[in-house]
Amino acid sequence: MSESTSPSVLSYLRQYRFQKKPTPGSSGTLTVTSAPSSNQQQIRMPAPNTTVRNGPIVYKRIRIQDSDSDDASPAKKPVLELTTAVKERRFRNMLEMFPDISPLFVKNTLVKHGWNEERSRDELLKHDPESDDKPSPSTFFASRPGFSGQMPRPNGMGVIRVTSGPSVIVRKSLAGKGGRARRGSSGSEDEDYGVRKGKDDRVYDSDDSDNEVTDDLIGDKRKVFEFLNTSSMNELSLLSGCSQKKAEAIIAQRPFKGWVDMVEKFNNNKMLSTDLLNSTQELLCTRNNIQRLMKKCVGLAQQLEAAVAAGAGRLKQPASLDSSLKLAPYQLVGLNWLAVLHKQGVSGILADEMGLGKTVQVIAFLAHLKETGQARGTHLIVVPASTLDNWSSELARWCPSLRVSKYYGNPEERRQLRIVYSRGLDQIDIVLTTYTMVSSCPEERKMFRITPMHYVIYDEAHMLKNMSTQRYDNLLKIKSKHRLLLTGTPLQNNLVELMSLLCFVMPHMFSGKTDDLKSLFQKNAKAKTTKKTNGDTDDDVPAFEQSQITQAKRIMKPFVLRRLKRDVLQDLPKKTNHTELCPMSEKQQKQYKELIAGFSAKDGTIHATTEQSGISMMMDMRKLANHPLLLRYHYDANVTRQMAARLARDPAHKEKNEQYVFEDLMCMSDFQIHQLTQQYSCIRSFAVPDHLIEDSGKFLKLDEMLPKLKEEGHRVLIFSQFTMMLDIIEPYLRLRNYRYLRLDGSTAVNDRQDLIDQYNTEDIFVFLLSTKAGGLGINLTAADTVIIHDIDFNPYNDKQAEDRCHRMGQTRPVTIYRLLSAGTIEEGIYQVAQEKLNLEKHVTGADENDGTEQKNVVRLLSAALGLTTPNK
Repeated sequence: MSESTSPSVLSYLRQYRFQKKPTPGSSGTLTVTSAPSSNQQQIRMPAPNTTVRNGPIVYKRIRIQDSDSDDASPAKKPVLELTTAVKERRFRNMLEMFPDISPLFVKNTLVKHGWNEERSRDELLKHDPESDDKPSPSTFFASRPGFSGQMPRPNGMGVIRVTSGPSVIVRKSLAGKGGRARRGSSGSEDEDYGVRKGKDDRVYDSDDSDNEVTDDLIGDKRKVFEFLNTSSMNELSLLSGCSQKKAEAIIAQRPFKGWVDMVEKFNNNKMLSTDLLNSTQELLCTRNNIQRLMKKCVGLAQQLEAAVAAGAGRLKQPASLDSSLKLAPYQLVGLNWLAVLHKQGVSGILADEMGLGKTVQVIAFLAHLKETGQARGTHLIVVPASTLDNWSSELARWCPSLRVSKYYGNPEERRQLRIVYSRGLDQIDIVLTTYTMVSSCPEERKMFRITPMHYVIYDEAHMLKNMSTQRYDNLLKIKSKHRLLLTGTPLQNNLVELMSLLCFVMPHMFSGKTDDLKSLFQKNAKAKTTKKTNGDTDDDVPAFEQSQITQAKRIMKPFVLRRLKRDVLQDLPKKTNHTELCPMSEKQQKQYKELIAGFSAKDGTIHATTEQSGISMMMDMRKLANHPLLLRYHYDANVTRQMAARLARDPAHKEKNEQYVFEDLMCMSDFQIHQLTQQYSCIRSFAVPDHLIEDSGKFLKLDEMLPKLKEEGHRVLIFSQFTMMLDIIEPYLRLRNYRYLRLDGSTAVNDRQDLIDQYNTEDIFVFLLSTKAGGLGINLTAADTVIIHDIDFNPYNDKQAEDRCHRMGQTRPVTIYRLLSAGTIEEGIYQVAQEKLNLEKHVTGADENDGTEQKNVVRLLSAALGLTTPNK
């Protein structure tokens, strides 16, 4: 190497840093060659490779002017010729930072700035992502053989930043503390949030000793400073990692004179940490993202309203529906709403209250698509197993011209169906299946993942309320152009579950916002809890969080249609709710007090122990509140030992080891052992006496209610969450000579509709149902009385059960009785359930100023169809 080029080479090498030392045997040398067509020298050196140790070496070429060349210029810097792999990485990085901007626009911006990420990022920050058409991310790499267009980000890969000066590649980690990508400042007022930031972009970095802390308040720093200097206790409690004590400490340190003063106070106070500064930045970012999302949703709602005003939504009942059946006026509005959404390319959630005929509205919509030639393929309808036969019969009754294939049966039958489907679905309009079938085996998951469907309709879609489940992921992968969710209870426990449904139905609209939605609404719940425990007034709720319900309404407005029975069915019989407090029997009350005393510590409070968790304690209390036979009181160790000896000698019993049989019996409840006595004649003498079956506070209440209901000609549905409780109610009903049927999760799917038809046509007094299996989508309008034997933490499971008989087709007033054991944990469960119902009422109910609010799509559609005036 000549002396004239040596300083340039050394200057470059000083700035070129390997992230790992070269391994023994690898080449770390620098090779200088002469270019054949110029007076320049080429420096060839191996590029740093931190992921593949023994792979092939990739060389990067750096051209440096020869000192003897005529056009040599000492001012010129080395030019880095990027390999395709580096360009791919930079393209991925920018897509991660700007998920809302068109990949083609991102690529063009990088090319424009010579693949310099910093300059490209500055320009992209000023770009309005709403103007993009969002082409496929594979546009740029489509010409590369072997590149699929899907660009997953390897774990741990960070953002590649290109600094000014000589070209140096620096690898920065994308994730901040806690593993979550930080978002933050670029100095922009409105568009600085929503962009993923590295460690250098946080408002405060305690690890960076080179950066001097100053009082310059620009961008995020100013907003963070103002928030911490002025926010209330409840606003501070929204910060990640900020407890009530820390919030009090922040308030005690105010006022902060400047950024330096605030950082010093945070560092000097043992209660506080400068991590709270970055937590504040994240919170402000979340707020901004939600506001932008709401702006999009409001714009979409206005777009739908404009479409209706322009003449969309004047459909009558499709001609292919059975002429003897007529859609109700509100169902015509639902049909037109679905048609308007389809024209606008928007998926939605039909959330009419249970019993309003969502099934019929969907059938009419699919018939409309087929009539008008808008059906672009086969539709898939996914339903709970208990409603499969009901869907099949309703499709055949309302629209026989729709060709329906039921994907259900044993593994061999389903395998034959998959073979038929693989040849094409041209002769099938609808594939009807269950949630279990679509993901029961890898072959089925693959079939639904690769088979293109036009509409996928999910009945009872509140099953998708948890976006972190495997079911949610599997259903999200089903290939379809549009999704339609049906649920009578869009909001069950909290607003996060509602957002899960919205993220599922419109993933492109909500992509990248799920963490923000989760964070915001979960933190709001925390803030409300804090407010309640402190006894504060509503005025102390922060202004941003005070509008939580309004935000949820604005976000869901374009996508959700919800009508209540009291609003659209004026002729529907009245429903009356009664909560019956049932005093426990004397023996049951004594056992309950002993159970509580056994769980209680010396200070009187109940604590979980190593032997028993809090959940199992709660379940034992719930069991005893319902019936003593659900626990062990009747069979002691001596009696159990005698039974074990007899069972071990019984030829029909499999286990012959007496000790093993005894240990098995000791794990059972009284009623489980009683069931064994009915199964094996050798121990039948040990059966539980009838008076113990009747010994329950709730059964004493049933003794008051059932004879009167039967005498007045009522028919009764009895719901319980526990199939074991149904097992005890059965012998009770036999003792009282009541005729009954039973349906629960163990009932074969093929037998369920037969049981429902039998109850609707025969004079059977009681139908026993489990809340989960018997509370979804079935029609039992022959009954007019519902008894909820034991309530659920989730009140919507009970509401689903109520509406099995309070629905279209009911001609008599409906009465609901909820049985609560007095002075037990059930009273607390009921209180929690009522709080969840109040939240749903606020979110889906009408505002006080709804009359003066801008006309929404439903009112416009009703007016267009001549069902009402626009002002109503």
